Amino acid sequence: MSEVILEAIDLAKSYGKGHTRVDVLRGASLSVARGELVAVVGASGAGKSTLLHIMGGLDTPGGGNVLYKGQPISRMWGGRLDMVRNRVFGFVFQFYHLLREFDAVENVLMPRMIRAGALTWLRERRAARREALEILKRLGLGERVTHRPSQLSGGEQQRVAIARALAGGPEILLCDEPTGNLDEVTSVGIVDLLLDLNRQGQTMVVVTHDRSLAAKADRTVEIHRGRIESQ
Repeated sequence: MSEVILEAIDLAKSYGKGHTRVDVLRGASLSVARGELVAVVGASGAGKSTLLHIMGGLDTPGGGNVLYKGQPISRMWGGRLDMVRNRVFGFVFQFYHLLREFDAVENVLMPRMIRAGALTWLRERRAARREALEILKRLGLGERVTHRPSQLSGGEQQRVAIARALAGGPEILLCDEPTGNLDEVTSVGIVDLLLDLNRQGQTMVVVTHDRSLAAKADRTVEIHRGRIESQ
């Protein structure tokens, strides 16, 4: 059996004020093995994105825990949590969140710059740029590296976002509706790219409404009313 690298245990999460409260997660549990591609499906509002954000340390649970290689991360805070988010996880979102004033390669370099700090970056910047250029070329953007987001199509922007997520060498790629803002033809290209990355060994959790992507995952789980109902 493959090593379990990431595990959510009985996660609970509620939002609201005063007398109004919405229970988004109600005891959701999910384990992810190294090298596995897990698709998370479910209706809008079922808790898919909340589950993903908590598993990646972007949000905190109201109850339960998240384990990375058996170590709890959901109660970490400050610099230690920042380090885990930057080094362990790569994030891809429906809306690309690229910095408009920077070109493609500069956007890809941002996580490496943040990780390194000013002095270390001065030593590493040339090697990091070479690596970023290689990733963009690998994702079919070799001729677009100096283009800003406004000069790129939606599919190209999502590829830059994926390149940015990969630039730090993450162990786990977390994707939240990666094809949700794309047309059908462009979505096929992104799905093929994600599947190719997984075949190369990249561990992934993908929240998606795209049934064609879910059907090609190693495993599909469904979340309903805040609980994982199938694994």
